[in-house]
Amino acid sequence: MRRNQRGPRLLGGSSLTALLAAGLLPLTAGGPASATTPADAPATAEPAAETRGAALPYVEYEAEDAEYQGTLLEADPERTFGHTNFATESSGRRSVRLDATGDHVTVTATAPANSLVVRNSIPDAPGGGGVEETLSLYVNDTFVEKVTLSSRHSWLYGTTDDPEGLTNTPGGDARRLFDESHLLLAETYPAGSTFRLQRDADDSAEYYVVDLIDLEEVAPPAEQPAECTSITEFGAVPDDGEDDTAALQAAVTADQNGEIDCVWIPAGQWRQEQKILTDDPESRGQFNQVGIRDVDIRGAGMWHSQLYTLTPPHEAGGINHPHEGNFGFDIDANTQIADIAIFGSGTIRGGDGGHEGGVGLNGRFGEGTRISRVWIEHANVGVWVGRDVDNIPELWGPADGLEFTDVRIRNTYADGINFTNGTRDSSVRNSSFRNTGDDALAIWANPRVADPSVDVTHGNTFANNTIQLPWRANGIAVYGGYDNTVEHNTIADTMNYPGIMLATDHDPLPFSGQTLVAGNVLHRTGGAFWGEAQEFGAITLFAATHDITGVTIRDTEIHDSTYDGIQFKSGGGAVPEATISGVTIEGSLNGAGILAHGGARGSANLTDVTISGMADGDVVVEPGSQFVINGW
Repeated sequence: MRRNQRGPRLLGGSSLTALLAAGLLPLTAGGPASATTPADAPATAEPAAETRGAALPYVEYEAEDAEYQGTLLEADPERTFGHTNFATESSGRRSVRLDATGDHVTVTATAPANSLVVRNSIPDAPGGGGVEETLSLYVNDTFVEKVTLSSRHSWLYGTTDDPEGLTNTPGGDARRLFDESHLLLAETYPAGSTFRLQRDADDSAEYYVVDLIDLEEVAPPAEQPAECTSITEFGAVPDDGEDDTAALQAAVTADQNGEIDCVWIPAGQWRQEQKILTDDPESRGQFNQVGIRDVDIRGAGMWHSQLYTLTPPHEAGGINHPHEGNFGFDIDANTQIADIAIFGSGTIRGGDGGHEGGVGLNGRFGEGTRISRVWIEHANVGVWVGRDVDNIPELWGPADGLEFTDVRIRNTYADGINFTNGTRDSSVRNSSFRNTGDDALAIWANPRVADPSVDVTHGNTFANNTIQLPWRANGIAVYGGYDNTVEHNTIADTMNYPGIMLATDHDPLPFSGQTLVAGNVLHRTGGAFWGEAQEFGAITLFAATHDITGVTIRDTEIHDSTYDGIQFKSGGGAVPEATISGVTIEGSLNGAGILAHGGARGSANLTDVTISGMADGDVVVEPGSQFVINGW
């Protein structure tokens, strides 16, 4: 089957350099290209306030919109998930399967490119644990090299809705079918060049499913700043496969102690098998960690300065923390990290003995912390911001003014970034997330803080981010708190939960003040969960316990939702006086434009709301509901 190429999509993406230490890691052990740093890519303008999604330096091409020879896979109308459904887990709910020699996907570059990422699926090993296979890359009809694909980090089995119940052991239904492979090429090819991924006779996987291809022009590595001291001066050696943790920890400690001005991680592959933190002289144990503070860590670019671990956290003897893993950084305060990649080696969340995939960045974070152009992949959680107060109470303090910019998080087993434990006045901007195993972005007003009457998560902003393909839970979630803002984000293809959810499950401190959801665009979001018995809207408000107050939803587009556009879900609380204005809801395969469940309570005031193409009606209030919708 062949189709003519159409235009590329400009959603999120990711990329990985060829590993310098041959044989140490599969090519899939990486993540996305850098955003605005000159170490990796041409400068990308900051998105204008009204722009939706992140301004990213690569172009994304859907396989089904390319020229291809193969089989088109398309999702069923319910976009059924969790039963080995390749098309449901595909971007745009379509992908291309390559079965025969000569099958291929070919895209034409609309801009210069010297790197490639392919989101793909190949079969698992018969006994689990994944396999590696190759696919052939041709540029302008000339063979360039083999791209190594891996299923090591994909293929979770089971029918449970509880992610900790999934297993790496084959049997029954499967999900999390896709992963990504990345390649930095030896030369830059001009716009108009053709990139063809082809199954040749010596490419021996049973099949290859190609979902999308990202192409980007990556700049050379940045040079070492004069004020920084390289980790090589502490004994680290790039690309040799030996553990560099001791040298990396020594450099960070020297910076923290004021002995050097900043830590430089040069271009190269640097193996890290323990989390970087602060030694606790009181030895309060692995569950009571002390993070780093007053540290400046810089790299040559996300494609170039790459930390990786070969050991899955649950197999690493003597790891720092059973939950937080053996890679990345634990941060307490005033830390800057920029232009590096952190590649975990997780394969599971829970299951098989309660194993987890670790956390890339975690800790209290405090004041003065900035994270820029950091790429995290194959972690359980990309970033977990906050600690419970009972974890060394004398060190407790919330993140305050924390900033994430141009961050890329891919292929996790749980959250992308979670703001909790009183996080305030913090933000995630111009960042991209793909294939997260729980909320891609979350604000959780966790009550385990010093003073629940004061330390309420508030004043946080998620703006101009691109979120694709969460394979469990939401694109963006807000659980309690006040004066939090979700604006100008693009969210696409959630598997089983909303694109945006406001909720009071997870025992949060109550909503108060205003929660603003504005200027977002959602494509193909919502889904069925909890035994496939509960259908979630593209935007869902779930007052499970406390009321959800102060909600404003405005200037938002909802396209092609799997179920309802906006849904007020039955719960123990109410949603009083929600304001919905300037919202367009267009097309629903299986739902209504706005739906209030029979057990929902509260009210919504509609102004300038446009609804069209709904399967189950425009505005529907189920019988027995106490919810009132005004203005329709």
